[in-house]
Amino acid sequence: MAKDTKAPAKSAPGKKAVAAKKAALKGTRKIQKKVITTTTFHRPKTLRLPRVPKYPRRGVAKVPSLDHYAVLRFPLNTESAMKKIEDNNTLVFICDVRANKRQIKEAVKALYKVDAARINTLIRPDGTKKAYVRLPADVEALEIANRIGFI
Repeated sequence: MAKDTKAPAKSAPGKKAVAAKKAALKGTRKIQKKVITTTTFHRPKTLRLPRVPKYPRRGVAKVPSLDHYAVLRFPLNTESAMKKIEDNNTLVFICDVRANKRQIKEAVKALYKVDAARINTLIRPDGTKKAYVRLPADVEALEIANRIGFI
């Protein structure tokens, strides 16, 4: 007699293979639609790599233009400035307009070898910057003014 032409029942490994084939073709992840809440489209952020230049764009490095001598232009020796020196222990300087208080403090320390306790600045109507350099109590502003040579 002839054998049965009927296919044998699928075994456990056969079922696994069919499931793997189905997963490979169709995928296993469920895809959810992203809910869009705004009417404007924002481009997604992508990777932005830092620049890696092949050569420097500038031939020579820029030298800072505001050194100590450029920051403090000259001391002021008007009557009101002299009164400040005597009464408030404060030196008055005309400075570069671009200089800030930290730069003025460093310039006073470098040029006149004295620490400043406090610095107040203002821009005068003629466009120049005036700095009031308050000195600590242990340093006499009159001595520093004599050492500078404008008294």
